[in-house]
Amino acid sequence: MSWKILSEPNQVSEIIEASKQKPQLFFKHSTRCSISTMALSRFEKSGILTNEHLDCWYLDLLEFRQISSEIEKLTKVIHQSPQAILVHNEQMVYTESHGMIDAVEILKLV
Repeated sequence: MSWKILSEPNQVSEIIEASKQKPQLFFKHSTRCSISTMALSRFEKSGILTNEHLDCWYLDLLEFRQISSEIEKLTKVIHQSPQAILVHNEQMVYTESHGMIDAVEILKLV
């Protein structure tokens, strides 16, 4: 498995709906931020992207900032970057940003 790309605002509600079947993770990344790049690299190296019990959605914040606003609106989680938000059964069950993003903790919730 690999990243699923988030590129349309209407995907957000569809992804939250899909969380009834399988946990869904939003990963917000700023391509110009070294902290975000470090968090993304660490996340990818964790092996979480190969977990078949989780869908991981990558959001390029510089290209699709309005989608982050839609995520914020629907999850009630204030925007940060980098940021990971795990949704299961239409409920936010995990959110962290920057160096606090922990793939091991996410996998414990899946």
